Amino acid sequence: MSDAAQPTAAEVRAAAEAVKTALDRHLAAVERRSGEDDPAVYEAFNQLAAAAEVYDELLYDRYDEVTPFEIPGTDDSLPPYAGPEEPNAISVLIRRDYAVAEPQRLLAQAQRVQAAEYGDGPGVGEDAAGTIHEALGVLFGEFEPDEIASRHKEFGLEEGDSTLWVTAAEEPAEPGEWLEAPFEGVDPQLVVCRFDVSAVFDDEDDGDDGDDGDDGDTEGSDALEDDLDLDEDLEPLDAADR
Repeated sequence: MSDAAQPTAAEVRAAAEAVKTALDRHLAAVERRSGEDDPAVYEAFNQLAAAAEVYDELLYDRYDEVTPFEIPGTDDSLPPYAGPEEPNAISVLIRRDYAVAEPQRLLAQAQRVQAAEYGDGPGVGEDAAGTIHEALGVLFGEFEPDEIASRHKEFGLEEGDSTLWVTAAEEPAEPGEWLEAPFEGVDPQLVVCRFDVSAVFDDEDDGDDGDDGDDGDTEGSDALEDDLDLDEDLEPLDAADR
């Protein structure tokens, strides 16, 4: 940034004062909160986050210095819950991501499933599930998502991030109503709770090299994404089990 475009010392000082004011307002709102989802606390939080972001930017532009704290941006926060107090229906939205770490293992598991179902007759063998695309269709069609999640390594899959959201509704949806676009139109104000699992949380916990079976820490989160994909996990089963 050029010298002409740099903020003045007075502007940085004013931004710092704005942070102090926002801190006082946030504390006052918390002290007066009327419930867990008090809109006043939510608004004060957003104002504090915005003030801190402005101060951080000006401080860096003027002095090439940063603050020692980080406040989530307002775009990562859910608004206060505004759904029915006693929901008559809920929707559970799940996304699980996987990397295909061992393609040959994935293919072999799919071929085992088909061999168990059709025996050794014609069409069963290497050509039954000859591509990753076909193998995924076979496995996800055969196993429940939770079963695949618990045995993902047997399928040659490596876990990535996952998230689960619970949303409230006045009444259950009509059969077939949302099947064409199952994850569109999620109202942030109807999200009752959300739980995330990510390796990011493991990175934040320095010192614990946990067990190999750890799936990461589960954190309730207020962050909402615009799109949800239901990437369900499959787990391999021996032919004898089927």
